[in-house]
Amino acid sequence: MEKLIITIAPTGNVPTKEMNPAVPVTVEEIVADIKACHALGASIAHIHVRDREGRPTSDRNLFQQVLNRLDEEKIDIIKQVSTGARGGENTIGWRGQMLDLNAHMASLSTGSSNFPNSVNANGPDLIEALAAKMYANGIKPEIEAFDVAMISNAKRLLKRGILKGPLHFNLVMNVPGSIEGTPKNLLFMVESLPEGSTWTVSGIGKSQVTMAAMAILLGGHVRTGLEDVLEYEKGVPATNPMLVERVVRIAKELGRKIARPEEAKEILGLK
Repeated sequence: MEKLIITIAPTGNVPTKEMNPAVPVTVEEIVADIKACHALGASIAHIHVRDREGRPTSDRNLFQQVLNRLDEEKIDIIKQVSTGARGGENTIGWRGQMLDLNAHMASLSTGSSNFPNSVNANGPDLIEALAAKMYANGIKPEIEAFDVAMISNAKRLLKRGILKGPLHFNLVMNVPGSIEGTPKNLLFMVESLPEGSTWTVSGIGKSQVTMAAMAILLGGHVRTGLEDVLEYEKGVPATNPMLVERVVRIAKELGRKIARPEEAKEILGLK
């Protein structure tokens, strides 16, 4: 079985310091957490940024500051930027403004779904435009699948040549309003993937440990971080390093070695 790729998602769009004081929101805090998690075994950094008020944004300048700092500090990690729907205007000009920067990967949702209090809106034109800009800039999409239909649409886009195989998926399990994070649902999602795909699982909230353990056993990969889970256990606030350490520990007990960034690049077919 190939080595395990760990993705750290330190910030996301939702968590605040009121929810958990360890949530990094400034450029300095985000880079510091990525650096600490890289040292513990994370090979991919899934990057969101926040404005001065701590609100989610797709601001190109803030993404550039994070990416440049990672390069300046020589943090050898795969840089993955978010084009998610909560970062402001729902247009290609806004959501894809950072896709000409020095990133290796970017998130691409291939359909719309529900968040707890809003719509994860990704229309056909937006999906195709984001994909085109990613490929034009040498960025590999990570297909964010919040439900099975997003996998089906990714297959359709692959057949049309909008997406280029082999694909890499992040199966986002247990977002309220989307697919539940259960073993049965994860198996169904994995069995639905196009042949030759690589995949990661993001277990949101209480599904975190179960989904991570299943992904490790099934030969997939794991995302963790305060974007996905705020408590280490009930009543115990998590930190990003704590969450990475737990995935490393589970992987060791289950016999999966951890991929270094150069090994992760080979597994994912990155230049």
